[in-house]
Amino acid sequence: MAYTAKYLRTLKDFYKDKLLNNTVPFWFPRSVDEVYGGFLLMRDADGSLIDDDKAVWIQGRATWLLSTLYNTIEKKEEWLAAAQSGYEFLNKYCFDTDGQMFFHVTRDGQPIRKRRYFFSETFYVIAAAAYAKAGGDETAAQNARRIFGDCIAYATGKKTLPSKFASTRPSKGIGVPMIMMNTAQQLRETIGDERCDEWIMKWIDEIERDFVKDDIRCVMEQVSPEGKIIDHIDGRTLNPGHAIEGAWFILHEAKYRNNDQRLIDLGCRILDYMWERGWDKEHGGILYFRDVYNKPVQEYWQDMKFWWPHNETIIATLLAYQLTGNEKYAQWHKLVHDYAYSHFADKEYGEWFGYLHRDGSIAQTAKGNLFKGPFHLPRQEWYCYKMLETDVG
Repeated sequence: MAYTAKYLRTLKDFYKDKLLNNTVPFWFPRSVDEVYGGFLLMRDADGSLIDDDKAVWIQGRATWLLSTLYNTIEKKEEWLAAAQSGYEFLNKYCFDTDGQMFFHVTRDGQPIRKRRYFFSETFYVIAAAAYAKAGGDETAAQNARRIFGDCIAYATGKKTLPSKFASTRPSKGIGVPMIMMNTAQQLRETIGDERCDEWIMKWIDEIERDFVKDDIRCVMEQVSPEGKIIDHIDGRTLNPGHAIEGAWFILHEAKYRNNDQRLIDLGCRILDYMWERGWDKEHGGILYFRDVYNKPVQEYWQDMKFWWPHNETIIATLLAYQLTGNEKYAQWHKLVHDYAYSHFADKEYGEWFGYLHRDGSIAQTAKGNLFKGPFHLPRQEWYCYKMLETDVG
């Protein structure tokens, strides 16, 4: 099948409508914490609060979303004011005295725990950069660039996280070059930074060199420091949706670089390999974990369907179709789009449920927790809408 221009315009209108009339209204304005600042995002299906703790990275994600909507959709003052609340909460409460950010804080900003990774910092960068553009805030721009420098230092080992988190089996994960690539892309596209172009290509090169295994048509989630497969149960574990997210980051970069053919080929290979590994041919949807050699997987939720891999796959397949015209990607896009909006979407209260059993039945009703919030779904709807707006008008 091929997508006609008429169908793509219908799809564009669909994503815009879902974003602005379904997804965003589920979260805002009710999630803005008028007492302490930031956002109260741990919510049940009907939007009722189930916990008032705050995940720092999702505070950053929500700030990014609101700022991005203001920058690219409509200059609504309530979006800007809410983004400012998120940005100020991050600055006031979410950095430890050693400069590392917390992962989890109380409603009033008291620290609960850190994590062994620096993903809170990467989401701070995109939040501060997007807010800087929205609010014309030069201090926010300086903060975004400064923390981006810290993230580079963490990624390259020039700054280290607490040693108590180190593993005795050395490895590296695809998550670092992936998140750093997208952080740099967002920084470049909002306020600019001369470091971005060079570092993005370094991270893409690392992914291609060490994680993409063309001989077995696979993308590894972690490898040895030398890029070899670690033949232990954790080392063999694949996350198809995560690799597909990386695929669309690379395809986005290809588009930015005047449809760079090498990057288009790389992004499409990653998508192809992990669709083959992850798409559930029996029930539909993207399986959460797989083993590179089809052995048993350690995590018990390995065959569940989580919301976010479907968001990333919707973007990746549509972007691959836009860049290549290959009808295979239109077919895949329709499969994953139809599956996701018929299984995850809550027709009563809006937004998506986060967690399904393999057969597509709802595993639990939470819409927000320490890991799910207003990010993957609204980002997907926003990105696809803006892509199609440019492509088909």
